[in-house]
Amino acid sequence: MSPKDRAALDAARERGLGRELATALAAARDAGAIVRDAWDAIAARPPDARAPAPRDASETPVTRADLAADAAIRARVAREHPDDGWCSEESGPRTGARTWIVDPLDGTHELLALVPELAVSIALVERGAPLVGVVANPIAGVVVAAVRGGGCFRDGARARVSTQCELARATALASRSESRRGDWEPIAGWFGAVRPTGSAAWKLAAVACGEGDLTVSVRPKRSWDVCAGDLLVREAGGIYADASLRAPRYAPPGCALPAGMAAGPRALVAALFARAGALAPGALAPGARAPDARERDTRERDGSEGAGTGTPRGGDV
Repeated sequence: MSPKDRAALDAARERGLGRELATALAAARDAGAIVRDAWDAIAARPPDARAPAPRDASETPVTRADLAADAAIRARVAREHPDDGWCSEESGPRTGARTWIVDPLDGTHELLALVPELAVSIALVERGAPLVGVVANPIAGVVVAAVRGGGCFRDGARARVSTQCELARATALASRSESRRGDWEPIAGWFGAVRPTGSAAWKLAAVACGEGDLTVSVRPKRSWDVCAGDLLVREAGGIYADASLRAPRYAPPGCALPAGMAAGPRALVAALFARAGALAPGALAPGARAPDARERDTRERDGSEGAGTGTPRGGDV
């Protein structure tokens, strides 16, 4: 275990979650090493050889990294916590009193495009509420971790959301794909700045660390995209909520979350929804249906940003 994990692990042990957080941290590093190897392999290719395969191809270079990372996390969780359930973007569910909700690589297209905004996202949920959350970016070398009631830590240092409470001065982290589709055009002028950023999980981690003031998902997300990041933001002093300022429940574990969720300091999120509420219903939600768990090529998720094309399964990296 890295010395940078000590503070987060101490907080976790005080709440009876030390073993669970240790598992999540180790699993994130297992998967991160696989993602890093895939990044290095793509970077070693000539630029004209880095494009993803056509949509009708049976294999692409990246998806084997997704699956290998998923297998590594699942093996560690099964070994350390065999009675727990499992819900992952890449592999079938297993029921249990507690459930691990995992996205082994949120940011597949960022990986293909060599954009260092991607994440391994691991959460442990009990009765719909997250207990443990880890979001790790193996390219940036950053790990953000939290347990319920124990605070949020980035590489061993306490993390906090920003203190910004004015929309007009806030920096909003936007989905690249949502921005590209024009989903942000009605609201972009509300903020001081809008910064397109890859990976839903990574945006939530960045908000938890005060590297952006808030983020808004104007399209639906799946639980594995946001569950770990949700806990990071909460434990960093912010909220991840809908227009009622209610936190989501992750039940069933693979649930879809509606469009229009926002994360950041409570006062700033409240100001966002107050302004949106003065407009037509659905101002923060263009009305896309919730994505199907297996629709990797067509669903609207931040982990499919960057290159802008679909990614079939298979591959050799």
